[in-house]
Amino acid sequence: MSTWILARLHHHDERMLHAFVSRRHPGLDRLMRALTHLGDALVTIAITLVLLAAVPDAGVLAAFTLVGSHLCVQLIKRTVTRARPCLPMGVSALVQPPDRFSFPSGHAAASLSVALAVAQVLPGPAAFGILALAMLVGLSRCYLGVHYPGDVVAGWTLAALWFAGAGIVPV
Repeated sequence: MSTWILARLHHHDERMLHAFVSRRHPGLDRLMRALTHLGDALVTIAITLVLLAAVPDAGVLAAFTLVGSHLCVQLIKRTVTRARPCLPMGVSALVQPPDRFSFPSGHAAASLSVALAVAQVLPGPAAFGILALAMLVGLSRCYLGVHYPGDVVAGWTLAALWFAGAGIVPV
């Protein structure tokens, strides 16, 4: 990929991130801090374990998607080594990032990995709600200032690819 294309992508990523952080509001800050934790490893693993016990097919699907996307996230993070966002003067991240690398977002990948499996066993409106919640986890990472929007989209893409792969590979 050419340097020019990468520079343009980074420029747009920064502009979108600045749009997120420039619209912060104290009430929304609290909500986003709470939402982002739904993508934490302890939460996504706990939900996966509950699924394995209660709805084994969905649990296996969640485990496969979560483990696969997590391995890819960690491999890509350590290969690409994109630094966390540089926020505008006077603006700081509202949470402590788990590591120093930004691309791709592990929280976005983990929350969508589990949500896709959960959505399989829920009726339409509830499935939509779970998927919307997972998408909000990803968006919270931008709002909180720890990920560029492109990092989040990449995390969602990894989750979707592993979920689709589970349909091809019998799990």
